Amino acid sequence: MSEKEKKDLPENEEVKEETTQPESTEQEPQAEETFTVTREQMEKMEALAKMVSDGNDKYLRLAAEYDNYRKRTAKEKENLYTTAKADTIRPFLDVYDNLERGAAQCAEDDPHRQGLEMITKQLLEVLHKLGVTEIEAQGAAFDPEKHNAVMHVEDENAGENTVVEVFQKGFALGDKVLRFAVVKVAN
Repeated sequence: MSEKEKKDLPENEEVKEETTQPESTEQEPQAEETFTVTREQMEKMEALAKMVSDGNDKYLRLAAEYDNYRKRTAKEKENLYTTAKADTIRPFLDVYDNLERGAAQCAEDDPHRQGLEMITKQLLEVLHKLGVTEIEAQGAAFDPEKHNAVMHVEDENAGENTVVEVFQKGFALGDKVLRFAVVKVAN
């Protein structure tokens, strides 16, 4: 305490100087405690440790099983939705074919043909909004995963395994083929 602080204190109070002694950095070694465990106690502790280990193992297996279940059900749910959507769209493809056939039967300047072509176009737009795309076939290389070859023809002008004629258009929903394109292939 400074001399000025000492003067400010009342006279009847004693001034206590704080003295600090450096603490020893060495800690005294503590005596190790020894325990005596009987064989019976040791067996009980081992049995308890095994129960804890088994419980932990069961918990980890159950957590992994639940995670797999969650992933599997999410995938099944997505597949179920895609399958239901595909099953709903397939019958409309037959309607599309019939509209094209009907339009082809009418003369070029017939108003009925124009009406059928407009309806066909509108149906195709609805299918595109649902994610349905037409499988390109005319002039493309034959792909057995997208095309169904019903005829083979020898054609010098067309390349080997090239689609030269499309009998029925094919459609896909994403990566899934809804209907294969029925085609004629050049050998």
